[in-house]
Amino acid sequence: MNEPKAAHHLVVSNLTKSFPGTTQKLKVLQDLSLELSAGDSVAIVGPSGSGKSTLLQILGTLDRPDTGSISINGTDPFDLDEHALAQFRNQHIGFVFQDHHLLPQLSVLENVLVPALAGGSTSTDQANRAHELIESVGLAERHDHLPSELSGGERERVAIARSLLMNPSLILADEPTGNLDRTTAESISELLLELQQASGAILIAVTHSDALANAMKQRKQLLDGQLV
Repeated sequence: MNEPKAAHHLVVSNLTKSFPGTTQKLKVLQDLSLELSAGDSVAIVGPSGSGKSTLLQILGTLDRPDTGSISINGTDPFDLDEHALAQFRNQHIGFVFQDHHLLPQLSVLENVLVPALAGGSTSTDQANRAHELIESVGLAERHDHLPSELSGGERERVAIARSLLMNPSLILADEPTGNLDRTTAESISELLLELQQASGAILIAVTHSDALANAMKQRKQLLDGQLV
């Protein structure tokens, strides 16, 4: 079984990111810094187009900054080659997306096990953990169901269980309640924070939901390329 990482720690130093514009580069992130430790949670709010998703992409090592650095448990993932980076991402970072991104042909159990399949096969311990996570998100009777047989809230619960399978140091959530009704959104918010606190992972969520943002330990606005 993947043991919990001993010292969850995230240090973001002086990140900058620009994209080509019609006349000049569009600066999205400017000298952005952040430091979080085990059990911390932070909501990132701000208007559409302010760079929130870009920041999550970089923190998730799916995009690279122009300048600056990221350290996750003492490792700068961008110093790794592509193969090692993919392994590091799989072991240390869990993702929860607004649209859950479940594979429609796979059952709930198989979807939760997807991160383990990056290693080619799943162990008995990983399968046991998947079962435990499915039960912890309230879907004990849904192990064999397909995503099409689940409600929107149930699909998001599966996505949360999947994000925790590898005992990540960092959980990144992009509008995890954005497609849900208010009651379901509140339930998902409570569940996400409960499981994050139990695991000791660091949680960063981009959200337009005041309810979710207010439930987090910190709330930061992305304004003019910086977190304030």
